[in-house]
Amino acid sequence: MTDQLIQLRRELHRYPDLSGTERATADRIRQFLRDHSPVRFIEDLGGESFAAVHAFPGPGPTVMIRCELDALPIAEANDFAHCSTEAGVSHKCGHDGHMAIVCGLLPWLTKQSFTGGRVVLLFQSAEETGQGARQVVESAGFRRIAPDYVFALHNIPGAPLHQVIILPGSFSAEVQSFALTLTGVACHAAEPGNGTNPAAAMADLISGLTALQLVDPDRPDYALLTPVYLLMGQKAYGLSPGTGELHYTIRTRTGQTMRAQVVSITELIQRTTAAHGLAYHLDWFEHFPATQNDPDANRLIFATAHAQELNVVERPHAFPFGEDFGWFSGHAKTAMFGLGAGAKTPVLHHPEYDFPDGLIGTGVAVFSGIIADLLPAEGE
Repeated sequence: MTDQLIQLRRELHRYPDLSGTERATADRIRQFLRDHSPVRFIEDLGGESFAAVHAFPGPGPTVMIRCELDALPIAEANDFAHCSTEAGVSHKCGHDGHMAIVCGLLPWLTKQSFTGGRVVLLFQSAEETGQGARQVVESAGFRRIAPDYVFALHNIPGAPLHQVIILPGSFSAEVQSFALTLTGVACHAAEPGNGTNPAAAMADLISGLTALQLVDPDRPDYALLTPVYLLMGQKAYGLSPGTGELHYTIRTRTGQTMRAQVVSITELIQRTTAAHGLAYHLDWFEHFPATQNDPDANRLIFATAHAQELNVVERPHAFPFGEDFGWFSGHAKTAMFGLGAGAKTPVLHHPEYDFPDGLIGTGVAVFSGIIADLLPAEGE
C-alpha cells in the first residue's frame, strides 16, 4: 500500500487545485478510496469538502482525521517527474502528502475488528484562505457527524525526519488580515496643497503599527504585524495621488490578544485618518483562530508516538503560521501535531518544497495508533 500512496501523492502534486476550486482533487481522492475499500461519503460539508466514513457495529467514539485539499498560487521550481502541470499553482505546504496519509487509513480500517465507534476521514477544502474549516463546522453534515475527537498533522521542514512535535497549548497562531484603503483628493504635483495626499498618513500608520508589535516569543501577549502589500500613486510625475492602500497580517498567541490588537489598530486608523483629513475603508478577512490542543487528545498523540519509538519533542510556543484547524476547537477534543520533514527540506511555501514520501507511512502509523487507543476492541 505504501507504494500506491506514494503514487497517489505524486499524482495529486502534478494536478493541484487552488482553494475553493478543488473539485478535481476531491474526485481523485474519491476514486482512490473506492478502488481500495468499501466507503460511504458525506458530501454536505461546505465548499468542496467531503468525508469518508467507516463505522464499526457497536457504540463508541467518533474520531475524525482531517487533511487539506488545496494548493498554493506558487510556481513550482523543481524539475522532477511529478512536477505541477498547472502554471503558477503547486503543493508547497504538503497537503498532497497529508491527503495521501489520510487515504492510507481507510484500507487499514477495513482490516480492523473494533467492536464500536466510527472513523471519519475529512478532506477539507480552502485551508489556505481560512475558509474551509469554518464552512465545515457550520455545515449540516458536520452537525450530523458530531465528532468526539478531531486530529490533524502538519509536516514541519527543518525538524528531523519523522520527529513528532507536540504543543501543550496552541499549535499555531491566531492570524487575521486586513486591507485599509485611504481616500483623499488627487491634484497637480506642483500644487499638492490643493489636494490630500495619503503618503504622510501611510508613513504614520506604518510607524504606529510597528509600535503595536510585541515580538518576544516568550510573552503570552506576543503580536507580530507584517506589512504584505502597499500601494500609492502611479508613475505619473505631474500627479499628487489621492488614494493609498495598506495590507497587513496580524499573528498572536491567543484570541484575546488578537481582539485587543484589532481594537488598537482600529483606533490608530481612526486617529490618523482624522488628523490627515482622509476617508478610509477597513476590511478584515482570512481569520485563522489559534489551534488549541486538548490535553487528553495530546496525551493520545504522545502515547502513540512513544509506543512506536518515534522521536517526540514538546515545543514551548505555537508555530507562527496560521491553520484554520482552530475552527474545530470548541466542537470536539482537538489536537494537531507536527511531523518533522527533514532538516534540509525547503521551508513551507518555498518554490522548491516537496513533501517527503517517507513521511506517509509514519503519518499513517501515528493516526492508526490514536484510533486504536480510542475505539473499543473485543474484551474491553
